[in-house]
Amino acid sequence: MGVMDTIIEIQSERTVPVGYKHTELGITPEDWDVSPLAKHTLFVGSGKTNTKSKGSFPLFGSTGQIGSCLNPEYDGDAILIARVGANAGKLSFVSGQYGVSDNTLIVKLKPQNNIHFYKYWLIFKNLNSLVFGSGQPLITGTQLKELSLPIPSINEQTAIANVLSDTDALISKIEQLIAKKQAIKTATMQQLLTGRTRLPQFAKHPDGTLKGHRSSELGSIPDNWQVVPFKDVLTIKHGKNQKEVESPSGQYPIYATGGQIGNATSFLFDKPSVLIGRKGTIDKPKYADTPFWTVDTLFYSEIKKNVCVKFIYYKFCMIDWMQYNEASGVPSLNAHTIENVLVALPNMEEQTAIATILSDMDAELEALEQKLSKARDIKQGMMQQLLTGRIRLPLDQQP
Repeated sequence: MGVMDTIIEIQSERTVPVGYKHTELGITPEDWDVSPLAKHTLFVGSGKTNTKSKGSFPLFGSTGQIGSCLNPEYDGDAILIARVGANAGKLSFVSGQYGVSDNTLIVKLKPQNNIHFYKYWLIFKNLNSLVFGSGQPLITGTQLKELSLPIPSINEQTAIANVLSDTDALISKIEQLIAKKQAIKTATMQQLLTGRTRLPQFAKHPDGTLKGHRSSELGSIPDNWQVVPFKDVLTIKHGKNQKEVESPSGQYPIYATGGQIGNATSFLFDKPSVLIGRKGTIDKPKYADTPFWTVDTLFYSEIKKNVCVKFIYYKFCMIDWMQYNEASGVPSLNAHTIENVLVALPNMEEQTAIATILSDMDAELEALEQKLSKARDIKQGMMQQLLTGRIRLPLDQQP
């Protein structure tokens, strides 16, 4: 061995903390067993339930439950992994009695193993990276069996799984809250933007009597609302090719139908505007309140005076723009078509009040989305640390 090899070996040994060891997976705790998945499993293989029926037992496939079966061929806790197709590598946990189709792999563990620890480790491993095949994506049972993983004692497996499960519960709770808030916002938009429900300050005449409704081209609307084409309140403008202005150091966002794609050194428009796709994604309007550039597949709008731009944005969000699609291939919208769509409008004061309420709801949803993103990041970091043994849980958290 040369002098340099000796130095490298000594330095490598010094980087291993006390209580840890070098393994094929890197540095792991001394008391963890690095071994193939096959060592810890009773069975790894494809399902064999090939027919659906009107039975009372669930039948699982690569996308989750795909039906039911009369005669469940499997029972007990198991990890299911999509074996073939676009979902190859995706996994789920099942228990009880069930059937499994042949496009799905089943992993059943030996006793003295916590299945949820293995589930989290396989998620952390990102099985999609094992998928091969230029045609139909595929992952095999042999690949799974040969996977090396670091395994702690059953007590530590359980402690780690419990911590990650608690984090999943928090994430699920936030997701449910977001879904609930989104449903409330959708219902509120349907009521306020159509005038079916009026805000208290706009619902009554000065003498205290309730304001009425009238028939219109758009159905029943409040007496004092008017129906006009969008061209009466805005002008649709075309975006432009961004190549000449695009720069990483640009201070203005460049928007495409999918969102911001870069920055520009100059802007196309510097007032609040509603953006909507000309080609491609035509049913996801956006609101911009700072100077911006839009590419040539994205329209922007120049809003006329005495109109609340944010109110118009929410009106755009309520419209099914796909019904105005003018192409058989890639969805497309025409500026003239947009400008001639009819819209029911209250006065400026009521527009602003409605837009303020919906904006507050959007802000609440955005805060929850950020909280959800943070929780997911925390979980990913915890998996990185706990499943590799870089961080050990205190003994009082281990059963």
